[in-house]
Amino acid sequence: MQSLLTQAPRFAARRLPNAARALSTTPARAQAVPTEKPVLMKEFKIYRWNPDEPEKKPTLQSYKIDLNQTGPMLLDALIKIKNEIDPTLTFRRSCREGICGSCAMNIDGQNTLACLCRIDRNTGKDTKVYPLPHMYIVKDLVPDLTLFYKQYKSIQPYLQNDNPPEKGEFIQSQEDRKKLDGLYECILCACCSTSCPSYWWNQDEYLGPATLMQAYRWIADSRDSYGAERKEKLQNEMSMYRCHTIFNCSRTCPKGLNPAAAIAKIKLELAAE
Repeated sequence: MQSLLTQAPRFAARRLPNAARALSTTPARAQAVPTEKPVLMKEFKIYRWNPDEPEKKPTLQSYKIDLNQTGPMLLDALIKIKNEIDPTLTFRRSCREGICGSCAMNIDGQNTLACLCRIDRNTGKDTKVYPLPHMYIVKDLVPDLTLFYKQYKSIQPYLQNDNPPEKGEFIQSQEDRKKLDGLYECILCACCSTSCPSYWWNQDEYLGPATLMQAYRWIADSRDSYGAERKEKLQNEMSMYRCHTIFNCSRTCPKGLNPAAAIAKIKLELAAE
């Protein structure tokens, strides 16, 4: 018994140095080293015009940015240019989610929303950015949409019914509700109207694809009782019949809507009366 007691401390003493040695020789964990992305310079040529300098003609100003230091959308590039290179660059933007329609512009020849347009990562090709075509320009990439909104207001874009329900709300069948799909989603970005040659030459009288699609949105709504009055306003040579169904509006819509189909349905209903 005594020999066991005397051997125990020696046994523990032999193990302690080994444990200490094991702790002291534990290798340090390897730390992850971040890798830097290579520089990917892209040239953007942007339309510039300043109303405070009317003697100067509009120009294309060139900017170069590293695509690996910005987001994937053209709006990200424009914000980076404005924040870091040229604070005088002027453009509209708001939601950055393709909902508000503020950042509508012409990018490489296509009317679209800058927040939904991916940057072409081909650095050998520059990207050209213009305001919406055939519009008066406030400054740089900002078009004057006063007439566009005035036309939209002219169709009275709200529910009109002289016999509201006594209780609750207007009841609408699922079939009637489906008629509004592809119409109510319009965000009034004006991409379609400013891509239409008929609107370019006759926008003082022709309402244009966006406004006409919204006109049909209310004509097709089963809850609205002013369909006849709405159609009557379109029974003239200019308001609607300047549409020649070339489908520029449908091809360029950033929301994937079909204004040309809505206009065709209005024509069909007017012809059937």
